[in-house]
Amino acid sequence: MIVIFSNNDNGNLSFFETVANNLVMPIQNGMTYIKNKISGNSTFFQDISNLKAENEQLKEENSSLEKQLRELENIKSENETLKEYLDLTEKYGEYKTIPAYIINKDISNYAKTIVINIGSNDGVEENMTVIGDEGLVGHVISVTESTAKVQTIIDTSSSVSASMSTTKEAIVCKGTLEEKSALKAMYIPTESNIIQGDSIETSGLGGIYPKGIHVGTVKKVVTSQNIIDRYAIIETAVDFDKLDSVLVITNK
Repeated sequence: MIVIFSNNDNGNLSFFETVANNLVMPIQNGMTYIKNKISGNSTFFQDISNLKAENEQLKEENSSLEKQLRELENIKSENETLKEYLDLTEKYGEYKTIPAYIINKDISNYAKTIVINIGSNDGVEENMTVIGDEGLVGHVISVTESTAKVQTIIDTSSSVSASMSTTKEAIVCKGTLEEKSALKAMYIPTESNIIQGDSIETSGLGGIYPKGIHVGTVKKVVTSQNIIDRYAIIETAVDFDKLDSVLVITNK
């Protein structure tokens, strides 16, 4: 009918032509819209596929970068440990030592021990002295083939024969329950003038610790009516919370 009406020159048919066009044009426009939409969706799905491939590639690259970062961090940590060993070895050059790092800590209220990664296969024996960069750590109390257990000087059952830097008089330093990184200096001679800030080092008495290893510094002196009962609190040279690497002295 549209074709007939369109090819007819009769002006009287313009009304029917107009009606037909009004009916057909919306349908034609709708079909064109659907066609374009479908074509657009095809491109859209193709883009999604490309994005998925790019996303997988980025994931792989990110995983590779994370692995490289972990390797670099491990290398950095190993270098820092080696530097600590070197510094310790140079500082305590007069002793024959074996470097080690701590693999376990038990710093509770009563037992204050650490475990290091060397043992009898490395030449470690019981009662060997263990030191850190700042000073005395403790001594070996038990050994396996590949590990050793160390009683630290802050352990409540530990006892260190020491002397004061100013007077050179002998005292005994023991671990306490009250403070985690402090010792209690006892048996201070009545005539001794112990003061805050005095440096404390091992005296060489007692058969375990060699002479001259730094123990700590006098934090405060506690007096009473009876001068025999006075004592001092010694702040340890070693920060046991941050202690990571040590040296075991194999000669005395």
